[in-house]
Amino acid sequence: MLLQTLGLIVIFIVAIVVIVDLIPLVKDWVLRIQIGRYEDKTIWNEKITNKGSYWLLHTPKIKVTDHTRLTVIDRLKGNYTNSAIQHWQEAALLLGLSEYYKNSDEEEVKNRINKFLSLKFNDLGQWKEEPKHIDAAILAYAVMKLDFVNTDHYKKALDTTWEMIQSHIGADGTVEYRKFMKSYRYVDTIGFICPFLVTYGVKYGKEECIDLAVKQIQEYERHGMLRGEYLPCHVYKLENKVPLGLYGWGRGLGWFAIGLIDAWAELPHHHRYKSILEKSVEEFAKTAMKFQQENGSWNWTVTRGEANADSSATATLNWLMLNASTIKRISKDCLQSYERSIDYLMNVTRRDGAVDFSQGDTKDIGVYSRLFNILPFTQGFSIRCINRYMNIQQEERRLRDEDHGIYSHIQ
Repeated sequence: MLLQTLGLIVIFIVAIVVIVDLIPLVKDWVLRIQIGRYEDKTIWNEKITNKGSYWLLHTPKIKVTDHTRLTVIDRLKGNYTNSAIQHWQEAALLLGLSEYYKNSDEEEVKNRINKFLSLKFNDLGQWKEEPKHIDAAILAYAVMKLDFVNTDHYKKALDTTWEMIQSHIGADGTVEYRKFMKSYRYVDTIGFICPFLVTYGVKYGKEECIDLAVKQIQEYERHGMLRGEYLPCHVYKLENKVPLGLYGWGRGLGWFAIGLIDAWAELPHHHRYKSILEKSVEEFAKTAMKFQQENGSWNWTVTRGEANADSSATATLNWLMLNASTIKRISKDCLQSYERSIDYLMNVTRRDGAVDFSQGDTKDIGVYSRLFNILPFTQGFSIRCINRYMNIQQEERRLRDEDHGIYSHIQ
């Protein structure tokens, strides 16, 4: 009798463990039914924006472990998911919604953004919780990109962000990813800090900020690129300039793309660094296009054609292509690349508007996630890309109408 009871208990425990493991798999399977049925970009834009707007205030739980078996152990330890969204994910959503608001003037989106800002900053425009890590810089940059916000109101927070970046400058004059990782330079850092440094430097006349952004990019070009290809590695070691992690990590290309293209775009046309960064944009765009897959995506490791496609890499490189298309020498190729990658992102969007199949968070140098799911970062850049494209088209129509009006008046 005792053995039977113990056997039933064991069977019950095993059943619970199996059910707990199966629930997220079944949930994803259900949410992926009829995935990618969007054909109209306007409808797709509304769906992904509604989801991103909701996520700005209601954080989706993101898995922090790659375990798909015996997940009950991780759950009990509190290591399965994390509802505390990182600054860089919030920044992506804010950047996307900022671009959408230019296109729509929708009050509900504006209200959600204002509510988000009230959660992050006090009435004096200072951070409620002073940031310790440099990924806060891209969130500060996102705040500066809000057209309906008085940036000067947040000057204290922006100054604090600049001071925090300065405290991370290492012996070589470039910025550390973390203070306790002084020997390494991460490609992520370029995306985190360079757009903020250039925008803040231009607005407040701090040329040293712009110098630092350009130095961060150029040092990575010298020591973090594959010889013969403009292809960044994940990390390089400061002392001996040895590359670490992968060359061609998809989201790493995305981080470099964000840092480079936004820094270039924020510089005034007459600035001494404008043409220098433009050459880098052109070279990097040409390299990235070499590794774009036939379906319009970029893989999580771009040099392997059989690797999984990564929506986060695709969304960020999509942003690069759209903005680089303003450079006449590569305009046509970049626009074609953009259109193919937008089609891919539409094809991996769930019915509820969540863009799917982004690689999970990286665990360490060279330790990459094997899971692909939703990610607010990808959602934000998908929103940002399609709305920038629509805004460009709208401006082009306006200019054509003005030209036509002038011509008709002359006639």
